[in-house]
Amino acid sequence: MLSGSSIRGLLEGFVARIRGGDLGALPVVLGIVVIWTVFEALNPAFLSSENLVNLTMQCAAIGTIALGVVVVLLVGEIDLSVGSVSGLAAAVLAVTFVQLQWNLVLSLVAALAIGCLVGLLYGYLFTRFGLPSFVITLAGLLGFLGLQLWVLGRTGSIAIPFDSWIVQFAQQLFLPPWAAYALAVVSVGVYAWSRVRHAQRRAAANLVSQGYASIAVRSGLLLLFVVAAIWYLSLDRGVGVMFLFFLALVVVMNFLLTRTRWGRSVYAVGGSVEAARRAGIRVDRIYLSVFALCSTLAAVGGILAAARLASANQSSGTGDVNLNAIAAAVIGGTSLFGGRGSAFSALVGIVVIQSISSGLTLLNLDSSVQFMVTGVVLVLAVIVDSLSRRTRAATGRA
Repeated sequence: MLSGSSIRGLLEGFVARIRGGDLGALPVVLGIVVIWTVFEALNPAFLSSENLVNLTMQCAAIGTIALGVVVVLLVGEIDLSVGSVSGLAAAVLAVTFVQLQWNLVLSLVAALAIGCLVGLLYGYLFTRFGLPSFVITLAGLLGFLGLQLWVLGRTGSIAIPFDSWIVQFAQQLFLPPWAAYALAVVSVGVYAWSRVRHAQRRAAANLVSQGYASIAVRSGLLLLFVVAAIWYLSLDRGVGVMFLFFLALVVVMNFLLTRTRWGRSVYAVGGSVEAARRAGIRVDRIYLSVFALCSTLAAVGGILAAARLASANQSSGTGDVNLNAIAAAVIGGTSLFGGRGSAFSALVGIVVIQSISSGLTLLNLDSSVQFMVTGVVLVLAVIVDSLSRRTRAATGRA
């Protein structure tokens, strides 16, 4: 059991981080609470289990694209073509699987390969010729949109069979409650064990480490939240496997960014390119890997979106897909200045975006209102990031 002094120490540490400008996920969590409270007050159906299940499923595709955008933003660059790349991947999947009768696995590999090659092309142009990523990816947005239309051909729309496992995966696969609870316990247990091991390694190196009391509190609260969420979603269809796939991608990306040499190099390059180069980091390789990873994740998101709709057409990856993916990364807390953010930024950011969309849809408001509200939220997120950056600089934590 935690003592009063332990709890007081946790609270004091939290307040100190806030005063130092390290806001973490606090602004976006408060934003989600406000958004959900307002929409629930306006329409009680918003927080129904049915609507929240739909919301989680809607988060997976664009959230996966946003995950790639997070990685690019961490090095201080941008990719404006993620929507077009996702649409191209969806078109390649549909054409090869439906029209050319390829094996589905081979079609998926082809779609992912297209995404990876696009990212490698961006990385090559960026590192070889020094072209701004804004210009390269803006050209890619137009060029790959045209390629998507060419791949689809005159038909313009290709239906993916409902009985294919990729469509079943995206639409109808949900975990039974017992499996979801078991997965929650195992996942939180792994999280707690990893934090304890990390704290022990830092303590062995005579570095400041996270206390066991803090780990216990965080793990307990996390388990309570996850179990409550599973119980509520299970009142309807439960936890979608596609959403779990998105969560798995977030966890894997978080591990790569925080526990590997490559991840530390990404943050180093985003913090200062020159300092990273002098530290012996192969900066060009980091840029190549980041652009390739971003486009590959965009392709994955395009595949998930096509599977959920059971079709690929000329509008795949267009509309607000591009802007929502970028907005989700920024709203989730990834800095536009590079060097700050996490994989979980994509998760919380896309929850905000889709919550606004779902709430306004339930209120029967026009899509124009959704764009305006999302724009306001995006500006507020950038303002918070800028103020946080100034506070960290003033306290010597930048």
